Amino acid sequence: MKNRLSDLRGASRLATDATRGLVDLVEAMHQNIAGFTGVLGRARPGRAGGISGFVYRTIRGTTGLVGGGIDAVLARLLPMLDEANSSRGREVVLAALNGVLGDYLAATSNPLAIPMRLRRNGSPLQLSQLALAGKIRQPSARVAILAHGLCLSDLQWHRKGHDHGAALARDLGYTPVYLHYNTGLHVSSNGRAFAGLIEVLLEQWPVAVKELVIIGHSMGGLVSRSACHYGALAGHDWPTRLRKLVFLGTPHHGAPLERGGHWVDVILGVSPYTAPFARLGKIRSAGVTDLRHGNLVDEDWEGRDRFAHAQDLRLPVPLPKRVKCYAIAATTGKRAGDLGDRVLGDGLVPVASALGRHADPRLALSIPKSRQWVGYGMNHLDLLSHPEVYAVMKRWLAPGSARAA
Repeated sequence: MKNRLSDLRGASRLATDATRGLVDLVEAMHQNIAGFTGVLGRARPGRAGGISGFVYRTIRGTTGLVGGGIDAVLARLLPMLDEANSSRGREVVLAALNGVLGDYLAATSNPLAIPMRLRRNGSPLQLSQLALAGKIRQPSARVAILAHGLCLSDLQWHRKGHDHGAALARDLGYTPVYLHYNTGLHVSSNGRAFAGLIEVLLEQWPVAVKELVIIGHSMGGLVSRSACHYGALAGHDWPTRLRKLVFLGTPHHGAPLERGGHWVDVILGVSPYTAPFARLGKIRSAGVTDLRHGNLVDEDWEGRDRFAHAQDLRLPVPLPKRVKCYAIAATTGKRAGDLGDRVLGDGLVPVASALGRHADPRLALSIPKSRQWVGYGMNHLDLLSHPEVYAVMKRWLAPGSARAA
């Protein structure tokens, strides 16, 4: 009960109207992406159903009662929650709120802010050799770290009965570990912290680590690249044991949905994917605005108005040396060159951005074509569960595949 009371006290410190609007935004975003109706189709009407709908209704009810005091909130909220739903529902709400307001939550020490940690099955890992040995049965010398994307959590790697990490453990003998972090913070802040976590994890891993791979979905790929940069700067040991990086729909060169200003709000409203983003206005978190061009380091945003629609001034950050990097992009188009493929890619990230292509050779990523793959008829979230995506990853991550690639 202590954690739930803390959550509610944190919620009471948010502006009621702003919170409700942000929850509306995230619900619309998840609802529209999950229920693909066509790149230029109408946004799905109504509210989300199932557990997601329950969660969003709950948080709306909470914010509507904040003015009446914490006791009124408890009286309304607690009877609605049962042990089967409350834990996962709370995770969904916290991930959504941190994605769109996480920088504010962290700056104000709000208990709703998600602290960065490594988890398994939704439980934090204590990074000591004794604790890891007790928590992880038969830890492997092959470790896979999975980093989730914006407004999501580590639990959402499990989708439609599939989890890439669990499947890699079953098929290839990796031990999966999942990053859980506040996606509303700057990518560089998360990257620096992630680098430090990996260093401690490998130092304390119960057996000698022979191979480390990182799999990043969406923003998680940017955070992983940032971690490689800051890990190398800090002289960490773990980058020398990193063998492979797999990017799933990572906006290496940004997501155009974030770049639009007020003058394109009408255009953004045409698509069910973009309509929710049009409502963000200036309430966008630092993490969201970093997606405009794909910021990775502090210098990409320090001293600049992050809401200004300026030109791309990023510092070139090459892929880490001696690491095999792979990129998977998705497109809602059925084949290369059709409308879905050309306009919006997977609904959030264009194919070229996901594959690291750029007209400026300083920014273009040197990912060989043999390590690129495009999935057709898929959206951004399908990258978490589609059988074809996993089949490609499995082939890439299988022993000996680095020599063949």
